[in-house]
Amino acid sequence: MTVLRHILSILLLPVTVTLVVPYVLLSLRPFSSLSLAAAFPGAGVILCGLALVFVTIRYFATLGRGTLAPWDPPKHLVVAGVYRHVRNPMISGVMPILFGEALGLRSVPLLEWALGFLALNMTYIPLLEEPMLEGRFGDEYRQYKRHVPRWVPRRTAWVPPWA
Repeated sequence: MTVLRHILSILLLPVTVTLVVPYVLLSLRPFSSLSLAAAFPGAGVILCGLALVFVTIRYFATLGRGTLAPWDPPKHLVVAGVYRHVRNPMISGVMPILFGEALGLRSVPLLEWALGFLALNMTYIPLLEEPMLEGRFGDEYRQYKRHVPRWVPRRTAWVPPWA
């Protein structure tokens, strides 16, 4: 059942954002032609993003005892690995995937989707997600929030006093 929960959340969230929506956008307005000069850098950016997404999903599963889905969130605050440098590494992983797709396929609609998704998260996370996390994890999250930046990683890992 646990594996099924994770697969379902991955299929419904990152797969929808990075594959389904781009596929629909490209179906409506196909890209003109492939270019190896754009495809290789795009693929490299995508691979970096995928690596970060997989690491964050693993942390949510093993340390947080939950999934990336809002309906099945981690039960424990995850402050390990990349989460000691930046509070939103999952979005920091999804964004290179989206920008890599736009670059690799030289697609303006995919670039617009990436920018729109970024704007949505830059609004949603501080206004809705962070207050929910404060409610769920209390002072631990507030202290984490004071020491770890939302978007731009800090150079050194923050070590929480409860670690």
